Amino acid sequence: MSQPPITTASGIPVADNQNSLSAGPRGPLLLQDFHLLEKLQHFNRERIPERVVHAKGSGAYGTFTVTHDITRFTKARLFASIGKQTETFVRFSTVGGEKGSADTERDPRGFAMRFYTEDGNWDLVGNNTPMFFIKDGIKFPDFIHTQKRDPQTNLKSPTMMFDFWSKTPESLHQVTMLFSDRGTPDGYRHMDGFGSHTFSLINEAGERVYCKWHLKTQQGIKNLPAAVATRIAGEDPDYAQRDLFGAIAAGDFPRWDVRLQVATEAELAAWEQRTGWNPFDLTKVWPHADFPLIPVGVFELNRNPVNYHAEVEQAALSPSNVVPGLGYSPDKMLQARLFAYHDAQLYRVGVNHQHLPVNAPRCPFHNQQRDGAMAIANGGGAQNYQPVDSNGSNPQGMGHGEPGLALHGAAGRYDGRGKEDDYTQAGNLFRLLPAQEQQNLFDNIAGPLSQVSAEIIARQLTHFDQADPAYGAGVRAALKARGVEVA
Repeated sequence: MSQPPITTASGIPVADNQNSLSAGPRGPLLLQDFHLLEKLQHFNRERIPERVVHAKGSGAYGTFTVTHDITRFTKARLFASIGKQTETFVRFSTVGGEKGSADTERDPRGFAMRFYTEDGNWDLVGNNTPMFFIKDGIKFPDFIHTQKRDPQTNLKSPTMMFDFWSKTPESLHQVTMLFSDRGTPDGYRHMDGFGSHTFSLINEAGERVYCKWHLKTQQGIKNLPAAVATRIAGEDPDYAQRDLFGAIAAGDFPRWDVRLQVATEAELAAWEQRTGWNPFDLTKVWPHADFPLIPVGVFELNRNPVNYHAEVEQAALSPSNVVPGLGYSPDKMLQARLFAYHDAQLYRVGVNHQHLPVNAPRCPFHNQQRDGAMAIANGGGAQNYQPVDSNGSNPQGMGHGEPGLALHGAAGRYDGRGKEDDYTQAGNLFRLLPAQEQQNLFDNIAGPLSQVSAEIIARQLTHFDQADPAYGAGVRAALKARGVEVA
């Protein structure tokens, strides 16, 4: 296919794109060869900072279709009627690895969805696990540092990982999920997704309920055995990207059922009183027996991006993006992410990242934000300020009909560690696994755990024991099979 004539970025025709302008046939080159300079200058600036977490990822567009009425819970207009469709964008990712890392590494997977609604963008920025390693965002940088590289050796370090985990029993639930078979999903199409955090819904009457979002794959759960995941990492490190792009290109569109768990504040208070579990603690789940799944809709991925950098690398999602009828919760990890994700995009992509097509809302938007680098939608000649309303604005609740949030206790720093139950749910997850998957869990843990000190091993085994004695015994046996002496 023939290409159009080459021009500079300013649209000026290029006379010669094969040879630099030189003084004589052997040079030196001339500074006035602007085409050469522009090419090299742009090439030096082609990369933007990669994400600190979720650096390696894949993306696609699709549609969300409402299949069940949830208007009794939320007035968000994307759920207004059965059959209503909303354009979506999804970015899948690994979490701890760099941009060039392998898709099949043992790691949680990011599952970030954007809904381009008539009231702006709703971003549901989750993972393929319903829980996380920590419950307070102040420890997030510390935790992620342990998943990166040792500052001296520049190597991944099992010692850093298990030193942190063994001193952080709240991590055990997610550690159990990570080292189970679900820690190495077979691509992105064969895994579930979760909003993970507790969010809220607000209906037309201004009533709030809390909720958790679930995305259940219609392709069926498929995971890679550890040895197969390691082999593929060497043979085809872009395995998940190739699988997703290829399936969509072939018309084999992946689909997920969207479901909800819903609870009133009173129901959550009663549940916490009965179980001792904080419903806003990200290291915990809401058991389905207590809060059944409610069907909502289906989303399908059916269109590949045309340009990866423009549409996937520059995609900038944030859990702070919620539309009227949807809201947050007191979840401490969520509260931290409401700031951190948007701030990361300001640094990584730029102050006007929301002007880029993949990030721009599909509805009109108006505000007094102006200027900055790469301002595209800069408000034209419209007024760039809004004066104070001297008569008062009579605000109601938290806005958009959302009632005020009752607060409890004085401002301060609170720590429930050492008093909260970090073991029962981890043990419940362990006991749900079939015998072979339990053995896989033991073996998957014993590999990296066998590389750390006896002190860390002993500390970590104590946590397994408290979750379930069979859990600790199984890891001990797997360590002994690798020649590690344990008590």
